[in-house]
Amino acid sequence: MVNRVVVGAHYGLRDWLIQRVTAVVMAFYSVALMGYLLLQPSLNYDVWTALFSGLLVRTFTLLFLLSVFYHAWIGVRDIVMDYVKPPGVRLVIHVLVILALVLYTIWSVQILWGM
Repeated sequence: MVNRVVVGAHYGLRDWLIQRVTAVVMAFYSVALMGYLLLQPSLNYDVWTALFSGLLVRTFTLLFLLSVFYHAWIGVRDIVMDYVKPPGVRLVIHVLVILALVLYTIWSVQILWGM
């Protein structure tokens, strides 16, 4: 008989669910944006500024970007944990990816709500 001691690990279910939820958010946003853009007679600077001037679009764009970043973090983390065996190299890669994603998040907020 196998004794499985649960010590707080979620065995991947939470991360699997988060990746599915973020994928649905990204798909919904992509379809909505594509539908809006296809209905425009012409795409120019005025159309883009009008689209992103509303609080709702900026909020959902930020939600989309946060979903992309979190989805990417789970994917990269799983790949690194599966294929990079030395713990020091794994740690360096994790830190670099986390820093990059945090910087991308800050940059996204600056772009969406910048002056």
